[in-house]
Amino acid sequence: MNVILFLRRATSAHRIHVSGPLALGAVSLVLVVLLGGAFYAGLHLGERSNAAFAADSPAELRRIAAQQKTEIDRMREQLQQRVDSIAARMGQINAHVLRMDALGKRLVQMADIDSREFDFTTPPATGGPETAGVAPQVPDLTAMLDRLESRLMLRDSQMGALENLIMQRELRAQILPDGRPVKRGFISSYFGDRQDPLTGHGAFHTGVDFAGNLNDPVVSVGAGVVTFVGDQAGYGAVVEVTHGDGYVTRYAHNAKIIVRRGDTVQRGQTLALMGSSGRSTGPHVHFEVLRADRPVNPLSYIGG
Repeated sequence: MNVILFLRRATSAHRIHVSGPLALGAVSLVLVVLLGGAFYAGLHLGERSNAAFAADSPAELRRIAAQQKTEIDRMREQLQQRVDSIAARMGQINAHVLRMDALGKRLVQMADIDSREFDFTTPPATGGPETAGVAPQVPDLTAMLDRLESRLMLRDSQMGALENLIMQRELRAQILPDGRPVKRGFISSYFGDRQDPLTGHGAFHTGVDFAGNLNDPVVSVGAGVVTFVGDQAGYGAVVEVTHGDGYVTRYAHNAKIIVRRGDTVQRGQTLALMGSSGRSTGPHVHFEVLRADRPVNPLSYIGG
């Protein structure tokens, strides 16, 4: 066998003559090297194939599926807890809304407002142009509920304060002396300077006299508490009612007193029967209004 060598620096080729056994050994060595490389490459590819096969095996797939199912169950449980929490808060908000609706209806009745103007049984009408160019976003439900609860609590407090104001106004309207102390009759003597009906001398009249028939009902001109029942000099049989805010009304010259001290009375309730007890010329009721223990003109409260 002849082997020709080409050297870079040499100007000519060199020929080497290899005998038969040497050539066979060289060829054998080359084959061994090639076979070894192929065997190594085969082992490497086999390991990768085995790994891929193991990853795709049914057991491994079942393990991965089980892990994924566990993760999904955990996420589902967390989501359910979140939904339950939101549902509970929505229930509380709905209770607040129902309470505010009931309070609103009561305020409408107390304030004597047209119920058609403030109808709490139907949702308020709303509308407006559609807003374009705004990309939809997933809302933060927790933040929305927080804001809604805050607004409801504020409105609840405001409506509660309004209810208290209206109740105070209604209470004041009930206790403030207003109206006539008799159901029928006429004014026979006014508040102020006059001639005394018995002596004819000048005198100051601290009330207004309403003449009527014997045993006509004498009624309270406002809600209050009976604080005096009995005889007083010159007044005869007297009933006094304390109304609050410094107001006291006095009803004198009665024939018979019906209420007792400590009784709670309402406007229009009968206190006594008209008479002529004390210094009197005939059946009538002497009606006084006292403010801070000083008599004031009852005409300001009876309207004429």
